[in-house]
Amino acid sequence: MSDRVAESTEVVEFDVLDKDTVFDTLKGVDTAYYLIHSMGQGTDFEEEDRTGATNFAEAARSANVRRIIYLGGLGDESEELSAHLSSRQEVGEILRASGAQVVEFRASIIVGSGSLSFELVRALVSKLPFMLWPKWVSTKASPIAIEDVLAYLTDILEMPVGEHKVYEIGSDTPVSYGEIMKEYARQRNLQRLTIHVPFLSPWLSSLWLGLVTPVYARIGAKLIHSLENPTVVSDFTARDDFDIEPRGLPEAISRALANEDREFAETRWSDALSSSGPAKGYGGIRFGSRLVDSRVATVHAPVEEAFHPIRTIGGKNGWYFANWLWRVRGFMDTLVGGVGLRRGRKSPNELLVGDTLDFWRVEEFEDNHVLRLHAEMKLPGRAWLEFEVNPITENESRIRQTAVFDPVGVFGRLYWYGIWPLHQVIFGGMLRSIAREAEKRSDRQ
Repeated sequence: MSDRVAESTEVVEFDVLDKDTVFDTLKGVDTAYYLIHSMGQGTDFEEEDRTGATNFAEAARSANVRRIIYLGGLGDESEELSAHLSSRQEVGEILRASGAQVVEFRASIIVGSGSLSFELVRALVSKLPFMLWPKWVSTKASPIAIEDVLAYLTDILEMPVGEHKVYEIGSDTPVSYGEIMKEYARQRNLQRLTIHVPFLSPWLSSLWLGLVTPVYARIGAKLIHSLENPTVVSDFTARDDFDIEPRGLPEAISRALANEDREFAETRWSDALSSSGPAKGYGGIRFGSRLVDSRVATVHAPVEEAFHPIRTIGGKNGWYFANWLWRVRGFMDTLVGGVGLRRGRKSPNELLVGDTLDFWRVEEFEDNHVLRLHAEMKLPGRAWLEFEVNPITENESRIRQTAVFDPVGVFGRLYWYGIWPLHQVIFGGMLRSIAREAEKRSDRQ
């Protein structure tokens, strides 16, 4: 985490369930954010939430913290709330006992990468050509873009410390969870058949969720019970106190997808897929909605020689391995109306961002370091091929080759998993040939 924050930021690890570590961490703190929720941790998440909030409140009182900013959940307190929503609001009450001013922002579904509700929507819509829609799919919510949440969380720092505040934040136009799924499907160009089943209970829904999205099943089963509670903004005080106009649902989803593309493009795989990273299995490694196949070769050559075969790849120079298969792939692409291999490359030795390269386009190029290509052939999704070269010593380098696929729907996943064995042969052979060529060039110097 420390490589993703400003140099002036100090990163400290502590556990809110361990009272001593919390007390040590809050010493000298004026304003504290509480962005913690235990639903994904254990079976008794309510008790863990209660313990964590109590420890934090006591530590804040001892350290004379002046303000606590807490991100909670929307829900009408006059109604019977789910265990999930009740726990979120109970945490706010506990924090208010700290003696510090507590500013509680209550939000519904947050639209952005990492939000559990949004990830569940993504998984359901992306994986299923049809969806069972029980009655709770019609429950209304006030979604909010993650960027707008961050704006509220930072703008509150400009306001003077005063009495406790509870702000309900979200878009002006409530929508149902079904409408959120439809809008996500529209922006991903997915056609989805919906089957309304009014008898499907939250309990049965959680079992269905476990079958189609096992990664989120444990947490999602708890969250499903919250979906019978409307989470709609009814108090618009935040509009008066903040100069923030929350985005509507279409823009929120569009921005979330664009931000994911930008963050994914900035990922340095030499760090993200280090030896301590996740194990590689059939189909590669999953990062959000994307599937990643990455491999590394160490070469006895300086970075300039290691990168040269990469800089000259494609066109008349070929792809270093199984060129006849690349020609077959290009021919097949042409048959379905794609660009095929006919574009070649402009220069045999130079590349610029935006250049065409057979059925790829150069998306990023940093000489002797990075080449990332975006596929322009006909595919059931989006694809990238990236090469990154880093020095180990003066005369030794590491080449990382990464293939990324962002599938569209079930067919996109079938395509990726179906050609996975062929990719292992082609991409593995390509990297080995690039490594040999780099070492040959180095030996000739």
